[in-house]
Amino acid sequence: MGAAAEPGSWLALPEVAAVRRRTRTTLLVGQVLGSLGVGAAPSVGVLLAAEVAHSETWAGVARAGTTVGAALLSLPLAALAARHGRGRALALGWWLAAAGAGLLVLAAVTVSVPLLVLGMLAMGGGAAAQLQARFAATDLAVPAHRARSLALVVWVGTFGAVLGPNMGAPGEALAARTGLPPLSGAFVLAAALLAVTGAVVLAGLRPDPLRLAQRHTAAEPGPAARHRSAGLGAALRLVRAAPAGRFALLALVLAHVSMVSVMTMTPVHLSHQGDGVTVIGLTISLHVLGMFALAPVVGAAADRFGRVPVIVVGQGVLAAAAVVGAVGADSTVAVAVALTLLGLGWSVVTVPASTLLSQSVPAPTRPLVQGLGDTAMNAAAALGALVSGPLMAVLGFPALATLGGAVVVPVLWLAWRGAHRAPASA
Repeated sequence: MGAAAEPGSWLALPEVAAVRRRTRTTLLVGQVLGSLGVGAAPSVGVLLAAEVAHSETWAGVARAGTTVGAALLSLPLAALAARHGRGRALALGWWLAAAGAGLLVLAAVTVSVPLLVLGMLAMGGGAAAQLQARFAATDLAVPAHRARSLALVVWVGTFGAVLGPNMGAPGEALAARTGLPPLSGAFVLAAALLAVTGAVVLAGLRPDPLRLAQRHTAAEPGPAARHRSAGLGAALRLVRAAPAGRFALLALVLAHVSMVSVMTMTPVHLSHQGDGVTVIGLTISLHVLGMFALAPVVGAAADRFGRVPVIVVGQGVLAAAAVVGAVGADSTVAVAVALTLLGLGWSVVTVPASTLLSQSVPAPTRPLVQGLGDTAMNAAAALGALVSGPLMAVLGFPALATLGGAVVVPVLWLAWRGAHRAPASA
């Protein structure tokens, strides 16, 4: 993180280094606060959905709302960042999530399914901001340390991922004092945290790192100036033109599909085997630790050994998770090990693939392509969550685990063929 840029590079300017440090601090603080707020959605939000909807169908729609909302908002927020800077885009994402938390409180009070669904969709703004923040860490990063800059922002999300789902207890205490429905208290706290996160990010990202990078790269030679349009089609054209970008996007999406599909149904599988809430909760916690705890190590490895070699290692970890899950499906310990490996494999793929996707296109077009990557990841997550239930019901957990491992085949094939090789923008 503290490495100096090459002499003569604009990244070595003292004023740029100062903004780099301020950006890093702001993003880390924002990720901790924001992930705590967003973390209430997948735990307390699931319980609230069941209580308000009284329908498994509508409860399922609400549970998927945050993921769908993130998929819908990622590209617009990225386009906003390209035009007006990271600060405004990230703040808007966090504030949309704060509004969503407020809607969930109203949904609990009024027992309103439409407010429940809208609230969960708006909470997706926070999930989108979480993802976009990892790219914001690379705007002013020294190229040799770009992956570890991204990984550090991913890593601090551990706090929210682990602690956020436990906001139910303090939320119930707050609800008891205010006379609100018990499950709504967590979202009162979430709304406050998310509103503060937006304010912290907007105030702290000044000067804006992306705008500063754009000013310094605008005069650089190359085709970047020709790519000014914003939208899904423009982003897809940019990625299609960059072999490294295509490879990185495929690796990101497939790793996310594998992770979400298997993780979503693991609690159901363990429950069917007679495991209780404590064991299931510990298994999911180990999975979350696998996803985030070693991200800085992964980032350092990607900078040291290259993005593609680390992505290939990640495929091996995902394959190992599939083997352990399929062979040991009847063992709670084996399933816990498989889910931990699955989280680790996701991290070992996502950190270098995100970095490779970003650096595969000219600097002015990066926010748009980054938004495409986030949109594709969230769409994949929604699809994975949707199909995993029917697949496990028909084929069983071992088959689901095996299918989760099969995603490594196209990535390894492309890596073996060298389909990622192309000059990359720094």
